[in-house]
Order: sequence, then structure tokens, then C-alpha cells
Amino acid sequence: MHIKKQRLLTPGPTPLLPKALHAMMASDMHHRTQDFQKLYRQVLADLKEVFGTSNDVLPLVSSGSGAMEASISNLFRRGDKVIVCTAGKFGERWVAMTKAFGLNSMVLEAPYGDTVGPARVAEALAANPDARGVFIQASETSTGAAHDIRAMGEIIKKTPAIFIIDAITGLGTMPLDIDNWGLDVLIGGSQKAFMIPPGLGFISVSPKAWELGKNCDLPHFYFDLKKELKSARNGESSWTPAVSLIISLAEALKYVKELGMNRLIENAQLLAKATRAAVTAMGLELFSPASPAASVTAVKAPAGMDSGVIVKGFRNEFGMIIANGQGSMKGQIFRIAHLGYFDFADLFAVIGALELILNANGFATPYGKGVAAVQTVYAEAAFAKETVGA
Repeated sequence: MHIKKQRLLTPGPTPLLPKALHAMMASDMHHRTQDFQKLYRQVLADLKEVFGTSNDVLPLVSSGSGAMEASISNLFRRGDKVIVCTAGKFGERWVAMTKAFGLNSMVLEAPYGDTVGPARVAEALAANPDARGVFIQASETSTGAAHDIRAMGEIIKKTPAIFIIDAITGLGTMPLDIDNWGLDVLIGGSQKAFMIPPGLGFISVSPKAWELGKNCDLPHFYFDLKKELKSARNGESSWTPAVSLIISLAEALKYVKELGMNRLIENAQLLAKATRAAVTAMGLELFSPASPAASVTAVKAPAGMDSGVIVKGFRNEFGMIIANGQGSMKGQIFRIAHLGYFDFADLFAVIGALELILNANGFATPYGKGVAAVQTVYAEAAFAKETVGA
């Protein structure tokens, strides 16, 4: 009651992998030495393995938004027609970015909590065969919804357009078969499922995307993907890298490889499934019930209660940091993350705390009901596997 450990339960930054955190203490390595080049080459190889692709994967010293910007400025021409899907705050970021670079953006919009369906993308491409790209979020963390990336990829890869996916919270929480699904550009970020601090963006680029980029006429200097690729082939970055983060990333990638990307994804999906079961059992409503993401669960606040009260209760009473709604959803929903270094013990605590907070603020829910729902999901997943293994 008196000692409160801070627990980070937001969809980014996420809890740090201890080994990756400790590795950062060796960050006095110079970035133009053979030692760093050896480490950097290993990181580049491990990124490709973890992404599960034969395409080039490049790290950039920026947040994921820097990699998003690079995907526009390096691959398109001013006035290019593109299709931009938006169903939340981060979809709106794609809209703003493409317009900022002078692209002719046709916006396919869905209400917050919903998703843009593959059929709408197919219709837009049929009506605009000269479209050069389609932009979308894999996981829209402002609303807790996930798009059907596989179905869209199957549609887009049959056209001249390239498919650009913000998978910053999708990586490590949902299957993303880059090569087989036709995911031309996939973007990630260090502070999500990779379990290290913010500061690195990741971008995979397909041959189809590189070919399109040959005619690019948009200005770019620091975010120059061709320059970065050339440097990477020599085991270097084009500019001064975030050495401490690269060293930390090397440990995180080693951990993900040992665990298995499929297990990292399964972990997030089980935590999300258990959270949905828990809040439903407690009498709360999901914000995106039709296509819920595994990166984060968005929950409607009880009628008459500001979600900020719940967010504040977590922080003040238990030292837990969860996320409020963003934009127009602020005060209406709260969001509990599942990506990266989270486990079921974390979730038992979160749901137990939520029961206490709700009851303290006038929303009656039986103690233990939500926690029991989490335990049931865990038992069904863990003990069933043990039985099969026996």
C-alpha cells in the first residue's frame, strides 16, 4: 500500500528488457570502429530475421514517425496519387504527412473504433489505377483496432501501387508475413515490442518499392534510404548512430530470436484476449469489439465517468501508467497495452487494480470477477499445452 513500483502499461514506451537495459552501460563504443561494425552487421541481420523478410531492413535514429516520413520522401513524387486509410489518430498522421509532402491523397476514412475494410481499398484502386501507394496502420493504437493487412496485401500486390504499413505497434503483436503478403514497406519502432527506449525507427523496403523510388523527386537529406542502404552494406550507418540503443537492440533481438517471434505475438494476443474477457466480465464495453488489436485494449469508461479518473487512479493508487484516449476519445476510453515485455502476472495486477478503482468511483463490480477471467484464459492456454506435451 505504501511502496508503489512504477509499472509502465502504455502502448509505448513499454517496459524495458533487463538485459537490454544493462547492455546500454557499454555504450562508450565508437561507431566507426571494427567492434561497432561487427555489432551493427549482426543487428541488421537479426532485424531481417525478426521481421521475417528477405527485404532490406534499415534502422534510423528517430521515432517511428521518422521512418514513416522517410517512406514518403524517398519513394514518391510530388503530386503522386496515393490512397490513405485512416481510422484513428495515427491514420490521421499518415493523412497529414502525405499532404505535407504534396502527394495527392485520397482518404478512406472509418470512424474511431472501426477499420477500413479491404473491399474499400480494392474499390479505390480499381477507380484509380494510377495510384502509386496505399498507406495504413496495422494496429491503430488510438482505438485498439487492427486492420486486415493480409487481405489488403493480396489486393495491392496485383497492382502497380506499393503497400506502406505503419506496423510500429503491429510488429510483435500480430502476424505480418512481409514477403508473402506483399508488404512493400513495413515500419517499426524501438519502444514497442522491441522492449528498448524510444529513439530508433525501423523500415523494411521491398524491391518493388525501391524500383518506384527511382523516380522520387521529393527532398530528403538525413532520411536518405539509398544512402543508408549503401552504408549498411559496409556495416555502418550514414550518420552518427544511437550507439547505446543499437547495443541495447542487439540484446533485445537476441531475446526475441530465442523466444521466437511467433511466441512474442502469441503472448500479446493471449494477454489481449484475457483483458477483453476480464473487462467484459466486469460489465465494461470494448471500444473496438469487431476487430480488436492485440497491441492494446481500448475500453469505454462507465457511463458518467471520465476515463481520466481511471487513468489517475492507476497512477496515484498503484503506480501503474496506462493510457487515456487520444484526440476526441480523451475522457471516453482508457487503454491497456500488451506488447513487449509484459506477462500474465502484470495483467493479474492490472485487472485487480481496475476492480478496486471502479468500485472506489461508484461503478460496482464484484472483486475477483475480472481476475478470474484472466486466470481462465491463462489456464486454458498454459495447462492445455502442458497436457499435450505430457
